[in-house]
Amino acid sequence: MQQKIRVMVVDDSLVFRTWLVKSLSADPRFEVVGYAVNALDAKNKLPLLKPDIMTLDIEMPGMTGLEFLKEVLPSHPVPVILVSSLNMRVFDALAAGAVDFVRKPEEGQRDSFLRNLMAKLAIGKNARVRLSPQTPTAPVSAPRTVSSMSRAGFSPITGNSSIDLIAIGASTGGTEAILEVVRQFPAKMPGIVITQHMPPGFTAMYAERLNRICKLEVKEAAHGDKVRPGLILLAPGGLQMRVVRMGTGYSVSCTEEAKVSGHKPSVDVLFDSVAANVKNRAIGVILTGMGADGAAGMMRMRKAGAYTIGQDRDSCVVYGMPMEAFKIGAVCQQAALSNIPQVVMARLAKG
Repeated sequence: MQQKIRVMVVDDSLVFRTWLVKSLSADPRFEVVGYAVNALDAKNKLPLLKPDIMTLDIEMPGMTGLEFLKEVLPSHPVPVILVSSLNMRVFDALAAGAVDFVRKPEEGQRDSFLRNLMAKLAIGKNARVRLSPQTPTAPVSAPRTVSSMSRAGFSPITGNSSIDLIAIGASTGGTEAILEVVRQFPAKMPGIVITQHMPPGFTAMYAERLNRICKLEVKEAAHGDKVRPGLILLAPGGLQMRVVRMGTGYSVSCTEEAKVSGHKPSVDVLFDSVAANVKNRAIGVILTGMGADGAAGMMRMRKAGAYTIGQDRDSCVVYGMPMEAFKIGAVCQQAALSNIPQVVMARLAKG
């Protein structure tokens, strides 16, 4: 018999906490080993309960969920799934080491919330907890000079490259992985399109966060937006984003459709469109995430002549999507997350 996943629930709302404990306990895959009524309570109970994974609210009286992560994860690196309302602090908590997040359900959404949370708990128990340094949320004060970027192996793209577009896909652990990649890019880059599995509302906030930190302009994509150098377009939560031809260039189509590969937005949808319309003038990057979304699309990109890069096992929070892409031969080159920017820049430099 398969061993149950030991879950600890942390939430200051009695009604929500009681419902969540009861719901998780009713599923044979999970054993709720305990709960905490706030972050301080969780700090005291965690060493005793020894859960495989925990759910954590962010906004709580006294010690916040974010403060809990910063203080407790270094000594007790347990995977954490955030259960939060629409809040910019989610991204600070992910930067502090949380594995993933699920938006708290509104009326009529509890069934879908539970399915989503349970799937993330089942995968997340094996996630690698990354205790990365805190990411600055203020704008980058002074971009590096051309000479300093060149010494570091980063040269601004002058327009001579044969690459028109870079497509990136990610899921669990992807918010920090994407940031680690794109923040190292200079302002002069081909257009970049990104699909990160994320619900509506959070994609706009995530785009704002990236825009404050990166040298490139970042925005949540809108239907008809032009793909252009120096701009990152992030697929909106709840819509499917494709790259389409627009005269001699490209734009994005963002439409309300069914889920593909279990997701909306789907990495496969984005990569398929790049394979069909950009072909060998594209670079594809698949980063950390559970499941297989993006693997088949990356295979089509590679067959169309695109250069494809997959994050390696050791640097992934969850080695799922990149593994599936690698297994089917869709990846031209695997690289550690910290090396992916250099791999992209080297490919661009080949012209």
